[in-house]
Amino acid sequence: MQQTSQQYDAVIQTCRELFLKKTKDYGTAWRILRLPSLTDQIFIKAQRIRSIQEKEVRKVDEGEQSEFIGIINYSIMALIQLKKGVAEQPDLNTEQVIALYDEEVATTKALMENKNHDYGEAWRDIRVSSLTDLILQKLLRVKQIEDNEGATLVSEGIDANYQDIINYAIFAMIHISEAE
Repeated sequence: MQQTSQQYDAVIQTCRELFLKKTKDYGTAWRILRLPSLTDQIFIKAQRIRSIQEKEVRKVDEGEQSEFIGIINYSIMALIQLKKGVAEQPDLNTEQVIALYDEEVATTKALMENKNHDYGEAWRDIRVSSLTDLILQKLLRVKQIEDNEGATLVSEGIDANYQDIINYAIFAMIHISEAE
């Protein structure tokens, strides 16, 4: 499990670097996005990954990895929005947003480590295509919870689903890097 932790950190470092560069380019304009908008962005990325996996020809020269990075970063934004609420204008500076990003990553990684302990690294036997399907399933669940205005009877909340999406996307990135 030590190897998983190191691989996880390497994927997050790649995602964090891109997030930081985009924050410097665009600021925190995403802070105005409502949760369903972020969910839809993640859904589009997951659908594109599935399309890439199923089609032999790709017309845009970006592969699965860039889309998984987008899924991770948009999911972290969604977790931040859940805690902070939607802003009318960008309201966070770079230091504040990176601190929030790191906080969400730490919480999500701790969840992964706990589940990884209990499941015995079962994710290593799951195909990237199956991880993509699991992400899509989680997104459909999030959409349903959003349509129900956050109400659930017995299910985990939206935050747990976003955390699972992040972890599945990281697992996919690890699989892809090991295959190269």
